Amino acid sequence: MSIQLERIEDKVECFEATSFKELEQRINEKIDVNKALLLEVAQVNHHVYPHFKTGQPIYTAVVHFKAKQL
Repeated sequence: MSIQLERIEDKVECFEATSFKELEQRINEKIDVNKALLLEVAQVNHHVYPHFKTGQPIYTAVVHFKAKQL
């Protein structure tokens, strides 16, 4: 058996929440986790859309993490 370790160069994660504060908290938690993998935020895209049944806003974000330059 052979184990090969490779460095993660790019990672994209999607987030969804019912409030902007909750969305921000989830993103910040993942930023801390990804720092251990030597990844940093390269780009963030966010959108708001109404829930199709309740009409309440749903906040979404897509965060692109890239490897830190050493």
